[in-house]
Amino acid sequence: MARPRTHFTCQSCGFQAAKWLGRCPDCSGWNTLVEEAAPVEDRRPAWGASGGSARPVKLVDVEAEAEERRRTGIGELDRVLGGGVVPGSLVLLGGDPGIGKSTLLLAAVERLAAAGPVLYVSGEESLRQTKMRADRLGVRSGAVHLFAETDAEKVLAATESLRPVALVVDSIQTMFLAELGSAPGTLSQVREVAGRLMAHAKRSGVPTFLVGHVTKDGSIAGPRVLEHMVDTVLYFEGERGHPFRILRAHKNRFGSTNEIGVFEMKGTGLEEVADPSALFLAERPAGKPGSAVTATLSGTRPLLVEVQALVAPTGYGTARRTAIGVDGNRVALLAAVLEKKEDVQLTGCDTFVNVAGGMTLSEPAADLAVCAALVSSLRNLALPQDVLVLGEVGLAGEVRAVAQIEPRLAEAGKMGFIRAVLPKGSARRVESRGVKLLPVETLGEALEVLFPRD
Repeated sequence: MARPRTHFTCQSCGFQAAKWLGRCPDCSGWNTLVEEAAPVEDRRPAWGASGGSARPVKLVDVEAEAEERRRTGIGELDRVLGGGVVPGSLVLLGGDPGIGKSTLLLAAVERLAAAGPVLYVSGEESLRQTKMRADRLGVRSGAVHLFAETDAEKVLAATESLRPVALVVDSIQTMFLAELGSAPGTLSQVREVAGRLMAHAKRSGVPTFLVGHVTKDGSIAGPRVLEHMVDTVLYFEGERGHPFRILRAHKNRFGSTNEIGVFEMKGTGLEEVADPSALFLAERPAGKPGSAVTATLSGTRPLLVEVQALVAPTGYGTARRTAIGVDGNRVALLAAVLEKKEDVQLTGCDTFVNVAGGMTLSEPAADLAVCAALVSSLRNLALPQDVLVLGEVGLAGEVRAVAQIEPRLAEAGKMGFIRAVLPKGSARRVESRGVKLLPVETLGEALEVLFPRD
């Protein structure tokens, strides 16, 4: 009897080799190649068999339909999805173990069940364990159906029989197809199972949620090809010892990837945070040096966040530059501008910059707040509690205008800020709206406004 054909597949990037290699030549990962049986081509279904046209058609002949979205009933989740879940979409939700992925989806399926039956497939927990979590969360809808199964063929058969309005698979790494012969979680299993679920979702119009494990570096496990196949990739972020969770969209074919959802983990499950700005500023210390508040935009939502800095004499030959929540290279650039243009002596000092609350600032509008926090810590002078600092800092020391200044100032006024240091270019295009504008053109002018000399 002929020996079945096998090959070795990298579980990180999908590279295939005829023999085992200790290091993948493509992604340079160590010990990532696993032996798998070569699939038989005639028994693999077409992933694109989604009930579309049998032949190519002209673009102008395709009838466009109004986009219909189903609300999950969780406002923060709907915001990140772009207004709701699109029928026939495939959504991948990743995050660290225990972060709240299953908790969020269980709460969502109860609200989706108002439109019809929902199938929740658990490949990691028994029915009794899932029921215990549902009781703790208060999920008691009679339209929610549980199915403890890891065989993807049985899951698809149950879906065809039930015809649910939504399908949840928790998790994709536990699903397998017996015909492939490889272990669950390997590249071939994940790719093939996800392909069949995608084909079913497109053909039936059933929105499907997949829960994905993450690796040590925070990326979704097994492998990156899974992220390319799905329509939307959501990441759940947060520290286990911290009650707050942030939901981000890293890929979204039906909406923006700039929106975030903020949740708070409590004993009864995840609760939405309606006012994230108040959350991020709730524990801001009063009258302490090294703290500045800026306004950032997350999609269409303005958020006020606290930028903290600590400047201390170094005990080593080379000063340390540490940044959390902001780009470390950007902080080093701003420190160089302060030293060169404003004679702020940071040489010989360790600098630490942090964004409170676990937020990540990616836009340059927070540059001026980082500079203000660094100078505040260096001079041991606290900034006024009612001042917002906003602006991009250039290499020449100029303060450049930022976009969408009106919603930022409106959020600041709502949170009790009465003054705002901002670029002169932005101040010319906006009304005060109850916030006194302090326009500046250079970094030196901003420091004089924030730290007036007696």
